[in-house]
Amino acid sequence: MFKAPSASTFTVKASAAEKKKVLIVNTNSGGHAVIGFYFAKELLGSGHEVTIMTVGEQNSDKMKKPPFSRFSCGGRTVWGDPAEVGKAVEGATFDVVLDNNGKDLDTVRPVADWSKSAGVKQFLFISSAGIYVPTDEPPHVEGDAVKASAGHVGVEKYIAEIFNSWAVFRPQYMIGSGNNKDCEEWFFDQAANGKIFNCVSDRAVTLDGMAKLCAQAAGLPVEIVHYDPKAVGIDARKAFPFRNMHFYAEPRSAKDILGWHATTNLPEDLKERFDEYVKIGRDKKPIQFDR
Repeated sequence: MFKAPSASTFTVKASAAEKKKVLIVNTNSGGHAVIGFYFAKELLGSGHEVTIMTVGEQNSDKMKKPPFSRFSCGGRTVWGDPAEVGKAVEGATFDVVLDNNGKDLDTVRPVADWSKSAGVKQFLFISSAGIYVPTDEPPHVEGDAVKASAGHVGVEKYIAEIFNSWAVFRPQYMIGSGNNKDCEEWFFDQAANGKIFNCVSDRAVTLDGMAKLCAQAAGLPVEIVHYDPKAVGIDARKAFPFRNMHFYAEPRSAKDILGWHATTNLPEDLKERFDEYVKIGRDKKPIQFDR
């Protein structure tokens, strides 16, 4: 689990000489959507100049729904196609670009190539902890084998080849205000140059444990039934967003390189998440697992 950072848990400090112009290319779907907003908020609070490029059109129905309808970072916001990022930002220049949108090289390459040609000094990419090859020796740590077929892997290799200053972040499951997925985000430091970071808590939880903690947060009893999906004719791979196996990663690089320490408390975070879940009426909507 990785909780979207609040101002009290995530701070980017910079002197006047270190303040940067940052472009965030932000996805308009999936659990990653909130990362860009929180990142922009923290950078703006530290005096950096931030532009968010949201994929899509400003007046689309999607922009009227959470999380986009709930966030206002205070920076400049533009909309457009990542393939035409230069056109969308109208010739503006940036020191740093964060791609929080692409899942494969075809999508990210135009942003990376434009960034390189525009003189961007540092390129950051939000990848996924889902690219690790399953192992019998969890948790996953940075450097473990990854799936050659995963689109994120091609992106990671490409930006490492063309940029001198880059970093990759691999979130796992995310919780926090504004998250638009029914499951339960610190970056940006020159110390992160040329490194890959798992963006996860330093405590693991089993699938049974998650069910129990969610029931506790909701104040309800829970009965856990284990079954064989094949025996009942269900394709367990479609139980989105969770995998049909225990899936752990460890934030070893963040601790060793950046001196990061976890401040999250999953039982308390889930209570906050459940209160919001009810408040916005999502408890009244059917959950779709086949996505």
